[in-house]
Amino acid sequence: MDSSEQPGIGVKFERLVEIMARLRSPQGCPWDREQNFDTIKTYLLEEAYEVMDAVDRRDWAALAEELGDLMLQAVFFAQMAKEEGRFTIADSLDAILDKLVRRHPHVFGGGEAKTAEEVKKRWDEIKEAEKLARGRSPAGLLDGISAKQPALAEAMHISKKAAAAGFDWETPEQVLEKLEEELKELAEARLSGDSKRLESEIGDLLFVVVNLARFLKVDAEQALRATNAKFRRRFAHVEKGIEERGKKLEEASLEEMEALWQEAKRSR
Repeated sequence: MDSSEQPGIGVKFERLVEIMARLRSPQGCPWDREQNFDTIKTYLLEEAYEVMDAVDRRDWAALAEELGDLMLQAVFFAQMAKEEGRFTIADSLDAILDKLVRRHPHVFGGGEAKTAEEVKKRWDEIKEAEKLARGRSPAGLLDGISAKQPALAEAMHISKKAAAAGFDWETPEQVLEKLEEELKELAEARLSGDSKRLESEIGDLLFVVVNLARFLKVDAEQALRATNAKFRRRFAHVEKGIEERGKKLEEASLEEMEALWQEAKRSR
């Protein structure tokens, strides 16, 4: 439904802000009053993953609810900032509205971009110019990438940045060759018995796999999430099959479990 067909969106958002302020007030909720920027971080991440899960399942009713929960987290942070006199939710809204217009000159200005790649390139250029104007440009190319995000996402962002600067393979075949090289080094690390070396080689292998996904235009995070979900489904089939045989999972043989696993692969 178009936003023009939904009267009262602004009123509803203001109501959310008012409710959050009430919850944080002396007459509000003891739990909400006790929270701070650090304690709420966990919930922000949790809600973001629940949004992703709803998208993966194409559960639109759940997605609508989870997006509401995610918006609550933004309002929660802004309310705490307001209480400390730092900024308000209105400042956050102004910031994103200005940013969207500023970074889309091909839509709101005289700029031109005909492909998604051109849009992304222009976005990054504008973003870097903004950092320079604020005196916040990182010293190194990769310094602007957060090290506090999930490692898989960090690896993807790092490799994209390096590739944009020209530090990249030329073909997927070259990445596959590097993957084979890392597998050999991992095998050598196993024989060495050096746990630190083994950890390092596992990390190198994962990093190359992320680069391969990038080269093939596959989102590594989403690919792994899909595989996790697939494993859950198939393993649930194994569990159910063993249970129907009157056994506990730990009592079943590997051959029994493998047969059920193959059965799950054929049916799903």
